Amino acid sequence: MRKAGAMTVQRKTIYDILTATDDHPTASDIIERLKAGGHNFAYATVYNTLKYLTEEGLIHELKLEGDASRYDARTENHQHIVCSSCGKVDEVFVEPPTAWLNSISEQTGYEITEEKILFKGVCEGCKNAKSAAH
Repeated sequence: MRKAGAMTVQRKTIYDILTATDDHPTASDIIERLKAGGHNFAYATVYNTLKYLTEEGLIHELKLEGDASRYDARTENHQHIVCSSCGKVDEVFVEPPTAWLNSISEQTGYEITEEKILFKGVCEGCKNAKSAAH
C-alpha cells in the first residue's frame, strides 16, 4: 500500500499535464487530456490528486467567479487576468505597488501575507474579432 503523501504514477501524470500547459485547465480539461493520452483515471482520482497537489503547494487552484476551478502549476507570486468574452486566463507578473499594500494594511490593521488580484478585460483575440465584425 502506498503512503498518502507519495507521488504516485497517477499524481505524476496529472502534475505533468499541468506543467506542460499554461492555459489553466479545469478538472474536466485534465480528464479529457488524460483520455487523449490513453489514460483512464477515475474522476475521483483526478479530483483527489488536484486537492493533494494544491495542499502540497505544487499547484494553485484558481477559483474564478461563476466558473469551475482552474489549476496552475506556476507557484511563484503572480496574478491573473480573465477575458470577459471568452474566459481565457493569462498570467500577470507585475507586483502590486508597495505603497498600495502598506495603505491597505494601515487602513485595515491586517498584515498582508499574500495577495491574489484578479483582473478582467477583453483579450487581444476577442478585441480583434470584435473589430473585424464591425
